[in-house]
Order: sequence, then structure tokens, then C-alpha cells
Amino acid sequence: MHISKAVVRTEHASRYLQQLCKHWSHKFSVDFDALKGRVPFSDTTEVMFAADDTALTMTLSVADPSQQERMQQVIDDHLKRFAFREELDIVWSD
Repeated sequence: MHISKAVVRTEHASRYLQQLCKHWSHKFSVDFDALKGRVPFSDTTEVMFAADDTALTMTLSVADPSQQERMQQVIDDHLKRFAFREELDIVWSD
């Protein structure tokens, strides 16, 4: 598995985590609460979320490294849509 991680500074981490998980629960078997979440996009690709008072941490796991950048962009786009009132700094690292 190829793993990448982004720590996004925001006071609204729990809200965004829940919005993202609820959004994807219509297509995927999502597990989440106010502080953590898991979205399995497929058998080989998933994102884990963790929220605290200062940041949303996103950990992406992909089996196919060619899918990593595309999936990061999908997650980024959705987060930015929900966080349109903030300008978030999203930087992924391997």
C-alpha cells in the first residue's frame, strides 16, 4: 500500500469530517463519528480522517500508486467545497 497524509489546520475539523463521510456514505460503506472516519472507496483505496480542535488529518491508502494523486485531488475538491468559507492549506506528503 502507498500511504500519503495531509494535516489541514482548521477549527472546523469535526464538521468537515462528518460532512465528507455523510456525503460519501451514499456510495460507500462509511464508518465515522465526530473524531474519526473511514471511507473505503474500493477494496484497495481508502481514506481515514481524524479531527481535533486544531486540524483535520487525512490519511490516504492506495494499492496502485498511479491512483494516489487523482484520489488526493478528489478528496481535496470535496473538502474545499464544504469549507468554502475558509481558505485551507492542503499539502499531502508520502
